[in-house]
Amino acid sequence: MKNILEKEKIINFLRRHIVRDSFRYNLIIYSITLVHVVLVLLFCLLNIFPLVLFNIGSVIIYLCCANTIRLKGSLINVFFTTYVEIIAHSFVATICIGWRFGFPQYIIGLIPFGYYMCYTLMTGIRKYVIATVLGVAAFCSFIGCRTISLWSGAIYELDVSKFAELGIYIFNSICNFGFLLLVTFVFVMEMHEATVKLSSQNAILDKLASIDPLTGLYNRRSMQVFLNHALESDEAFCLVMCDIDNFKKVNDTYGHDFGDIVLKDIARIIQQQVKDHGYVCRWGGEEILILSNDRLDHTCRIAENIRRNVADHIFHFQDKFIRCSLTLGVAAHKSGNSVEDTIMHADSRLYYGKQHGKNRVVSSHDTP
Repeated sequence: MKNILEKEKIINFLRRHIVRDSFRYNLIIYSITLVHVVLVLLFCLLNIFPLVLFNIGSVIIYLCCANTIRLKGSLINVFFTTYVEIIAHSFVATICIGWRFGFPQYIIGLIPFGYYMCYTLMTGIRKYVIATVLGVAAFCSFIGCRTISLWSGAIYELDVSKFAELGIYIFNSICNFGFLLLVTFVFVMEMHEATVKLSSQNAILDKLASIDPLTGLYNRRSMQVFLNHALESDEAFCLVMCDIDNFKKVNDTYGHDFGDIVLKDIARIIQQQVKDHGYVCRWGGEEILILSNDRLDHTCRIAENIRRNVADHIFHFQDKFIRCSLTLGVAAHKSGNSVEDTIMHADSRLYYGKQHGKNRVVSSHDTP
């Protein structure tokens, strides 16, 4: 059940991640669309109808791209369409009105945009190769626009003031730098999400590596860390070694599925009693080790509550009902002793309880 819940968490995270990706790509597409809408109005004012028609076509193309994203179509095709359109627009604008209005600037923004999109949408060495090829293509296109503007004059010689010329150039510069900032922001958000995702997955893996999958208790490896911390803290602590009485008989009589139910129920009972007082781990087989951060007398009371609750509990699986008991050995850690010594004392008291009736709590007060 716990593994299923963990898988659902990962699936939900990935679903949210896909939604955010769609939002980011739409943000880029709609930003470019808005620029083209403004350019349609600008070229209408300047009476340059080829560029009016070209930008209307660009708006239609980007709206189709946005629809493709909404329908979860091929984002790679959207990316290549955007790349080609921006280069084509820069060439057409340069041919029509020349270099001086700054339309080729948009090509510069394609280089980081290309690397970001290739990194996001592609895998392996292919994404670096394609991004580099596209970067070289953008560079050559930029040089090509400049070369065209030097070798041939503009088709439309605009008679505008220096102020209007500067205004158009600044508008294109703002749009280009805004595009660069937008791509940078989206890239930073992408890295942030990747970091969060990696941290979340590492946390899940760490948890799975530290938890016993059957009982949900800490495993022996994790408990060793807690034991070392308790030893280094120089504060009093106790260890309780628990063992299910006649557990082999339960498995042999009722089957291992019922034995698993018994283990899980007892683990749940122990966790409820220990709560914030310490840590519980499945030490091995049907043995459970408790690290208690309390004094011996309070630890013994916790152990007795565990014993009584287990004895009162009715274990059931399908149409079978049984009762089980638990024997617990309690040892207070003494300064100068190793953790292994304290575990040995708890284990010896557990063994003493097994030899003297079972279903009991044994501490230093109860052994000779």
